[in-house]
Amino acid sequence: MTVQDLHATTVSDTPSTAPSIEYQFRDDADVIAFARLHVGDQLPAFTMASELQVEEIGDGNINYVYRVCTPDRSTSVIVKQGLPWVRIIGESWPLSLVRVRIEAETLQFEAECAPELVPALYHFEEARSAIVMEDIGDHRNLRHAFLERVSLPQLGQQMGHFLATTLYRSSDLALDAHDKKARVARFTNPDQCKITEDLFFVDPFCDHERNSINPALRSDAEALWQDAALKVEVAELKQRFLSTPEALLHGDLHAGSIFVREDSTKVIDPEFGFFGPAGFDIGSWLAALWLAACAHTELEGEDDRRDYVAQLRAQAVASWESFAREYREQAAHTSDASFAAPGVAERLLSRILRDALGYAGCELIRRTIGLAHVLELESINDDAVRARAERRALALGRELILARESLEDLAAADGVVARLLG
Repeated sequence: MTVQDLHATTVSDTPSTAPSIEYQFRDDADVIAFARLHVGDQLPAFTMASELQVEEIGDGNINYVYRVCTPDRSTSVIVKQGLPWVRIIGESWPLSLVRVRIEAETLQFEAECAPELVPALYHFEEARSAIVMEDIGDHRNLRHAFLERVSLPQLGQQMGHFLATTLYRSSDLALDAHDKKARVARFTNPDQCKITEDLFFVDPFCDHERNSINPALRSDAEALWQDAALKVEVAELKQRFLSTPEALLHGDLHAGSIFVREDSTKVIDPEFGFFGPAGFDIGSWLAALWLAACAHTELEGEDDRRDYVAQLRAQAVASWESFAREYREQAAHTSDASFAAPGVAERLLSRILRDALGYAGCELIRRTIGLAHVLELESINDDAVRARAERRALALGRELILARESLEDLAAADGVVARLLG
């Protein structure tokens, strides 16, 4: 299926039967042949190159990712292939291949909304569960930029724009009701959602075997597991995640899914895409900034540290303000008379913010004592320093969840962040 075919695919199309394992790439030559065949005239220098080579570059847990490039790296593409199980586990953890189609179609939708903020999609082939896309190797992973305290002055505005366009244009305010419902069905992604449901809302709030807890935080985790009021709020957030098909989400919008240059941002890997509460993506992104702020609050370099924490906090505020401004502007042009009524957009934004703060709190907690931690905290070598940073993340997560109904804007939430980071 070409990009043009994908764009023309109607949301009512039924996915084809999942491919069998015989379609897995056999060797480098197979990967090269697939890439060369399907890039076509979209990247002539690549297609006409006399020699290509392959590097496996994926550091994720689920899929295979390859860079196919000329020996001098002057031209290259990325090939990503999913198999019907988790890559690092094998057949004992099966996963539906629907996720690969959903990733391709979500990338295509995001490109229609904000083409400058996602890699170009050259080809998706359902029979091989494989995607060929632009290589953004001139960008770096945001986690590493955070670690080096890189200044990214446009990041908040760019992420606010990405969130505003993708979340609004897939919402009921922008779509015909029948079209929206058909899209919800097409982007149903149960296996990936189940991973999120467990890792976000279940494991961190009980003594689960999948959790990974710094021994110095054991008593903090145990106190959290006994926090009845917190569990009620988390249950409400989970219920909204399960039952609110508000907009098409990226679904996994952490710093590892974002690549940056000083002048550019690229969002990748939307394989967790599905229709859910708009605040989930926003909260995941805000938490990425606040997790980095928790880490840098405890790291060395007094002046640089304070300045960088202030930058991270400012990026969170800028992201929300950019999102809310663009959301209002788009909502002013809705064709639905109900949603066009005065005050509706502000009411929706107020609820989206409350959701976002709650989901940010869950992300802060699960990245601290759950299964998948973040490099910003994990890279702190001093156990005592790391424990202090992690304790800040836990406290911030808990307060955001419990206080989200009373925080009227991002400035108020930033006040909570400032108080808990000291």
